[in-house]
Amino acid sequence: MTAAVRTSLWLGFFALILASWVMMYLMAMDMDVDLLGRPGEMGERMRMMDPRMPMYMPMANFGPLFVMWGAMMAAMMLPTMVPTLRAYEDLMVSANGTRAGWLGVILGYFTVWLLFAALIAAVQLALLFGGVVDMLGIARSRWFAAGLLLAVGLFQFTRTKEICHGVCHSPTMYFLGHWRTGFAGGLRMGLGLGAFCVGCCWGFMALGFAGGVMNLAWMGIATLFMVVEKLPQIGHYITKPMGFALILGAVAVAAWPQIQMITGG
Repeated sequence: MTAAVRTSLWLGFFALILASWVMMYLMAMDMDVDLLGRPGEMGERMRMMDPRMPMYMPMANFGPLFVMWGAMMAAMMLPTMVPTLRAYEDLMVSANGTRAGWLGVILGYFTVWLLFAALIAAVQLALLFGGVVDMLGIARSRWFAAGLLLAVGLFQFTRTKEICHGVCHSPTMYFLGHWRTGFAGGLRMGLGLGAFCVGCCWGFMALGFAGGVMNLAWMGIATLFMVVEKLPQIGHYITKPMGFALILGAVAVAAWPQIQMITGG
């Protein structure tokens, strides 16, 4: 396959990521939320709405929530695929890989994340109707936000995180152990890689409920961390420090009123 086709496929891949970020930005503006997830006047009114009111509210319905989470998965998780796709390219000659297989890896990976988007959209609806989060997906209680930060922080030290991160961190080893040729083979490997990636990174998606799922600043920081975490040279050095940072964040959120009293804020 020519270099021009390779370049076109990569440009298409990055265009999809850019389009996802633009879509998230437009959705945030439509909800009157700034880049830090802080609602404006209209956004505050939306937060206070009761999801049981007899009127159509997009964020209280599965369809719009699934679209939002699907766009978020594309914006945040597709950038983390770059090392994986580069690893596949390195094996294309020696292991008889193809561009069709390369595309299959992307499709399989993203299919798993779309399934996760459906799951977390359903979770958001349950939390919304249970009064745990508001219409913008922001936690109503600092204790819930602190508990979420603590849970994700502790998860960074678990064996499950270690195994899943090991696969994401060394995709070449996964390919060598599960190699399949052609589009169907790439799709199968992409599904497997996507499952391990969800196991590794689900917590950073769930953290959206701590600060608001439309907080684009959080999305950017989380995406950057997950990309760095998967880099072969340095990824394994930052997993546990991030766990400590999240645990400290949980303590800070839980103690925030006392911190404000001490600092006079």
